[in-house]
Amino acid sequence: MLTGSRIPSWVIGLLAILSAAALAWTAFGYALPFQQETGRPMLDTYFSGYDYPAVVAMQKLLSENDVARGLLFSMYRGPELVLPALVTMLLWAILLKLQPDRSYSGKPMHPVLSKAIYALPLIYGIADYAENISSLIAFGDSGSAASAAALLPWMTKLKFAALAVSAIIIFRSLLIRPGPGSDDPQ
Repeated sequence: MLTGSRIPSWVIGLLAILSAAALAWTAFGYALPFQQETGRPMLDTYFSGYDYPAVVAMQKLLSENDVARGLLFSMYRGPELVLPALVTMLLWAILLKLQPDRSYSGKPMHPVLSKAIYALPLIYGIADYAENISSLIAFGDSGSAASAAALLPWMTKLKFAALAVSAIIIFRSLLIRPGPGSDDPQ
């Protein structure tokens, strides 16, 4: 990666490794056993998103299967406590290193847009934790389960949107770099 912030590349590498380890812990420790137990994937693994009826179906499934319910709740009290924070820090570190906020198509970027770029990882992290909390409430015995179940698909969509836009900005910044002799100080 080209220079930008003073964040060393080894810190970004360490965050990437820790994020991958937490993701593997989630996948192999909880998501795969859940699928083996129920024959259905966890809602968290639906990359295309899901809707309210899918949440209601999962509530029914979990009310009938204590092992699956235990796996889901253990996942939220285990790797899902650290994974959103690790991914948020990783995205921020990469964005700070690449500094994609300097210009767009050779023109200076508006300060509001620049700040929005750096807010994306935070939006991702908050949405991921909100999704996790909504899941705990929706699949628990709370009186707020119906409200949380209605909120859950929206938090998932917000989380994936912030993650996708962050990834697009990162890949764009990696691919489109000013050439030598450019006036852009990147």
